[in-house]
Parts: sequence; C-alpha cells; structure tokens
Amino acid sequence: MPDFLLELFSEEIPARMQVAGVKDLERLVVGGLSDRGLLFEGAKSFSGPRRLALAIAGLPAKQPDTREERKGPRVGAPEKALEGFLRSAGVTLDQCSKQSDAKGGFYVAVIAREGRATAEVLAEIVPEAMAKLPWPKSMRWTAGTTRWVRPLHGIVATFDGEVVPFEFANVKSGNTTFGHRFLSHGPIQVRRFEDYEKKLRDAHVILDAAERKEIILHEVKQKAFALGLELVEDEGLLDEVAGLAEWPVVLIGRIEDDFMDLPPEILRTSMRTHQKYFALRSPGKESLADRFAVVSNMAARDGGKEIVAGNERVLRARLSDAKFFWDQDRKRSLESRVDDLKNIVFHAKLGTQYERVERIEALAGEIAERIGADVAMAKRAARLCKADLTTGVVGEFPELQGVMGRYYALHDGEAPEVADAVRDHYKPQGPNDAVPSAPVSIAVGLADKLHTLFEFFRIDEKPTGSGDPYALRRAALGTLRLIFENRLRLSLLESGLSDDLLEFFVDRLKVVLRAREIRHDVVDAVFSIRKDGDFVRRVDLIEALQNFLKSDDGSNLLVAYRRAANILKVEEKKDNRSYDGRPDPKRFATPEEGALFEALSNAMPQITDGIMEERFGDTIRVMAKLRPPVDAFFDEVIVNAPEPELRRNRLLLLSRLRATLHLVADFSKIEG
Repeated sequence: MPDFLLELFSEEIPARMQVAGVKDLERLVVGGLSDRGLLFEGAKSFSGPRRLALAIAGLPAKQPDTREERKGPRVGAPEKALEGFLRSAGVTLDQCSKQSDAKGGFYVAVIAREGRATAEVLAEIVPEAMAKLPWPKSMRWTAGTTRWVRPLHGIVATFDGEVVPFEFANVKSGNTTFGHRFLSHGPIQVRRFEDYEKKLRDAHVILDAAERKEIILHEVKQKAFALGLELVEDEGLLDEVAGLAEWPVVLIGRIEDDFMDLPPEILRTSMRTHQKYFALRSPGKESLADRFAVVSNMAARDGGKEIVAGNERVLRARLSDAKFFWDQDRKRSLESRVDDLKNIVFHAKLGTQYERVERIEALAGEIAERIGADVAMAKRAARLCKADLTTGVVGEFPELQGVMGRYYALHDGEAPEVADAVRDHYKPQGPNDAVPSAPVSIAVGLADKLHTLFEFFRIDEKPTGSGDPYALRRAALGTLRLIFENRLRLSLLESGLSDDLLEFFVDRLKVVLRAREIRHDVVDAVFSIRKDGDFVRRVDLIEALQNFLKSDDGSNLLVAYRRAANILKVEEKKDNRSYDGRPDPKRFATPEEGALFEALSNAMPQITDGIMEERFGDTIRVMAKLRPPVDAFFDEVIVNAPEPELRRNRLLLLSRLRATLHLVADFSKIEG
C-alpha cells in the first residue's frame, strides 16, 4: 500500500518546541485521516532544528465508498419540513424510499458517496493541520495573517512517490529538501521515506532525535572516560542539545584554573544554562573537573580546535563576570543585605521583600515551635533567606537563589543549620526535587510557602484554569510533600488556613495521592466530614477507608448506605421533615431492628474513639461488623410500614446508620 511523506522545513525551531510540535502535527494529520475514513498501518514522526517530518505507512489509494441511510420526516409532513430534509441530505424526493414503523410511514434518504483519491484528501488535511498547530509562540514573516513558529522555507509532501500539491504561507509543496546548513550543498530530491532518510544522512542530517541523543551521550561518555572522568548526568540538557544539532559532534574544552575555586553550582549553571555544556567530574567525586563537553553542529577540518577555543573564550568571559560578583558579594554579610530588601517590591498589594521576610520570620518561629525545631535558628534563617536576592551572583544567575545564600551564610559564620535552611527553603520545587528533612529547613520552607499561599489568597490572587502566575499550585504541592514525607502532625487550620485555601489544598492533595492510586472521591468523602487541617492524619484515614471499600464487607456496606440514604431522601422530601434523633427501642417489631440498633449503639463510641485516637484499623473493623445486621435488616424489614409510628421509628434507625457512617466519612460522595 502507498506511503505518505511530509517534511516542514524552516528556520531553526526552538529546541523546547520541537517534540511537542511534531507530536501535535502527527495528532492533527492522523486525526484528519481517521475522520475521513482513511486507515493506515503506522505513523512515525521526527523533529530537529530545522524540520518536522511525518511518515505514514500503508494508506489506501482512495477513500472507501460510503452509503448512509438518513431518516427523514413522516409521510404527509409539512412541505417545508420535507424540503429542509432533502436540502440537508443533498438528495431529491425520487432518491428517497419510504419505510414504516409503529407510528406510520416516513422517508429515508440513501446518501451514497464515492471515495476521493487519498492524495486529494491529504492536500486538504495537511494545510489545515499546519494552521492548527498550537505553538507556544509564533510569528508572521510574510504579508497576510498566517503565523508559524519560524519562517517556513519548504514543504515536502509525497504520496506513493508523487507530489501532493497544496500551498501554505505562500510556500508550495514539492519533493525538494535540504541537508545540513554548512556540511551539504544544493537541493535534495526525495520520493519516499526510505530514500529521504538516507539522503539526509548523506547530507549530514540525522533525522531521529533519539538517535542524536544516543550519539551525544555515547560520545560524551567515551571522551570523558579517555580523560579519566565521568559525565554529570543531565537528561534535560541532553534533550535540549539534541534539538540544537542535526549532526552532533562532541568536543572537550578546558576551564581555566582561576575559576575552579568558584562554587560548583556557579560553574555548572554557567555552562548548562548559558552555554549548553555538559559538566564532567572525577568518578565518585562531587566537585567538578576542569573540563567540559560541548556539542557542536559542525564536523570541522581541524578536528574542532577552533570551535573549542571559541567556546573556551566565551566561557572565560562569563566566568570572569561570575568570579567578580562572587568576590564582591563576600565583602558584605547577608545580615547587612536584609535592609536592601526594603527597595525591592514583592507585590504591589503585599509590600516589599523586607516586609515579606518579617512575616516569614514570625511564621517560621511559630512552625518551629510546633514541630520541635530550634526557634531561634528558624527565625534567623528566615530573616536571611531572601537576602541573596540583592547579590551580584544571583542577579546574574537567578536560578541560584538560596544556593548562593548558603555559601554567603557559611562565609559569615552562620550555623550550618541556618545556612542549609537558607538554601533549602525553596525546596521542593518539583515532583523530583528532594524534600528537606532537617527541622530548621522544614520550618523555614513551610513558612515561606504558607506565607505565599495565605497572602495571595487573602488579596484574591488565586490560580485560574488558564494561569498560575505566582506558582501557588507548586507552593501547595511543596507544602504537602514537606508535611507527608516528614510525617508532620501540623494542623494548617491553626495557621490561619481559610476554607477556600483548604479546598485548594485538598485539590492539590488529590494530585499527590493519585500516584498512590487513592481515589479522589474517597478524599472528598473524608474531608467533607473532617476539616482539621492535619493532612497526615486525614490521609492515613483515607488509605484505611479505601482498603475497606475494596473488601466485600466495605462494598456491601456502601450499597446498604446508599439504600438507606435514598430511602431517607425520598421520605424526608415527601414528609417535609428531617428524620434525626434516637429511635425508640420499645417500638421495634422485629429482632432485626433491635440487632441493628444494638450494633449501631456499640459502634458509634468505638468509631468516635478510634478516629480520635487514630486507631483507624480498629475503626474499620468496627464498621465491618455492621454489615451482617444491616443486611439482615434490609432482608427482613419493611421500612415504609403502614403504621405511622413504626415507619417513623424505622426511618430514625436508618438515619442512625447514616450518622454512624458519617463519623468516618460522607459516604454519599463515594462513587462506587
């Protein structure tokens, strides 16, 4: 069966946009084919600095013919209704048949469509897909309204070896592409994917990003090994440089000795963030070696000597600036910089960074006292935690805030616990970031994150579906990880947590618990009843309840609860009253009523004590014992008895069952 080849050739596409861009292209084209009834055997997509490519194998030569029967109006319906139906179906009355059902005769239009040639359909699908690509940023480079990520220079579109003709942004499709910008010359004619991939390789372009990554990783490790060094692994940087080089060539450069006394974070950040270099180190050591690996997009005749020399000059200039700032910054203490924060606005409605630090300092002291951390150290670390924002190094490398604060704090003679807390108070910043475990660091980290959440919720600057400019979701997730991974028995409600902020935390909690396969409805059920802000306690109960619901006793008790709740809902609405209160044992007419009442009377205090004392296993076992008397009650007892007092008493008994289970969670929120 024929194959389809598509290549979009442009100016350099930002590395961070390449993979998502080509996946979106594949999704849109494949979706267009599926919508038009064109099935295929497989699709592969490829991305690189100057091209997105898509190869689809096993497409039919044409669409299948289709035959559709569309039901129309009744025979004898108004003429306008019939005319509208014929017009929408694209048929005449002669092309309709009559059929009958229990209500009488009606018209049926038989719409037959002959399938179009696949090439014709592709010429329609591809420009539509290109126009719909959701680039984070796009631009116009010609007259008109067409936008794309970068100026588009060429489109290869062939089906079964022949050009699929269409036009996008004044660029016509064809079968001509180009190889490496410097290592190849002239256009390349292609027909199918096989010769396309081979001819590009001959023109010094490796099409597959995964292959480029493999080459880079292998070459860096080999060249490092030859020097007795090893690579400092960096998957994010590897992904990025694979999107910068069509023909990757790994070269090794040297860092001058004058810069090796800089903190390794400065060296690595300067190399990684600004120059895209890989850091190297001696095996088993944390300190960096005086070498770096650079990935060039050029196979130079001199073996890369000039390229290495040029990169060393650039790195020297950048590290010279960093060394100057590093030396200058240490001439002042962090304490002396705290007052400088008065000149930095945190937020127009929330004051300066200095005012922010004062609030964090007070909150850190309160939290430290609750979790058993050194209060004086926590308050000291909180006072210094933002001071490095005024330093030259952090001004040059914003990603090092906190990290540099630790170095400066140690230089000033601060206690190691204080210095570590200054560094760690931003953590964790993502799902893979380490969580601080030192008490002082925990206190300052929680104070910083909770302050951010409290203050922005107070001024109604909350996250929306389309944006979270103050990273409040990240702050909430970081707070929860600090609490869970350190098993902190800390009630956030005592810290001033508002109802809407508690709800926000519960939503974030669902994200955290999703990794543990905890159901969101069980989370809602527990938090609907208990809002004490002790998340560790609540999650322990949630896990115990979910395990109970997986058992036969739990699932059957949930069914019984629903039955009781539904009966109460209907009868309370009908009677316009609420059935709350204690049923009268003297009015029980069956042994099953008495057995259920006794079981509930015994269970209620045991469940209450179990929850208070956090004996959740015991609580669950008490709930499990309710299943037999509940089952027996529903098997043998008619709730809506004809006698009014008997009916009322039985409804009160069901209400007591509902109230007993609600001591643990709101079972009405559990989906199944």
